[in-house]
Amino acid sequence: MKRKNVRAGRDGFTLIEVAVATAIIGLALAALLGAVASGTRTNDAGKKLTQAVFLAQEIREWTIGLPFSDPDPGDADNPPGPDGSNPQTFVDDLDDLMAVTFSPPRDGGGAPITDMTQWSETITLTWRDASNLSSTVSAGSSDVIHVQVDISYQDLPVLTTGWLVGRRQ
Repeated sequence: MKRKNVRAGRDGFTLIEVAVATAIIGLALAALLGAVASGTRTNDAGKKLTQAVFLAQEIREWTIGLPFSDPDPGDADNPPGPDGSNPQTFVDDLDDLMAVTFSPPRDGGGAPITDMTQWSETITLTWRDASNLSSTVSAGSSDVIHVQVDISYQDLPVLTTGWLVGRRQ
C-alpha cells in the first residue's frame, strides 16, 4: 500500500485569500481618500471663513472712522441713506452705507479690493434706542447705529456679523 505524501505547510495563497486581502486594501484606500477629501473641504471652508472675517474687519474699520452725520452743511437736511447709487461710490458719512452691497468688497478706507471679485459685502444699518440697544428706532432718530455686514462668496453666505457705532461728541 502506497501512502500519499501530505504536506504540512502551503507554498502560497489561495484565490479566496487574495480576493479578501484585495477587498480589505480597497476599502482602506477608499476610506483614506474620503478622509482626504473631507479634510480638503474643511480646509476650504476655513479659508473662506478667515477671508470673510478679514472683510468684515475692513468694513468695521471703515465704519468706525466715518463721521456719524454728513459733514457737508448743504446735506444736513437730507434724510439718512446713500446720497447716490448702489453701490455707493462716494461715502462721506456712516449713513451713506445704508443698504449698500459692494462687489468687489471694500477695504478699511473704502477702496475696492479688486482681486476679490467673487466676494461681496452687504451693509445694513439700523438705528437703536440708546437706552435699550435691542430696540430699533426710525432712521436718524438716535445717536447709536447697529452696522450689520453680510459677507458672501459666489453669492453664498459665509458670515454675518454686526457692531454698534455711537455718535462721537
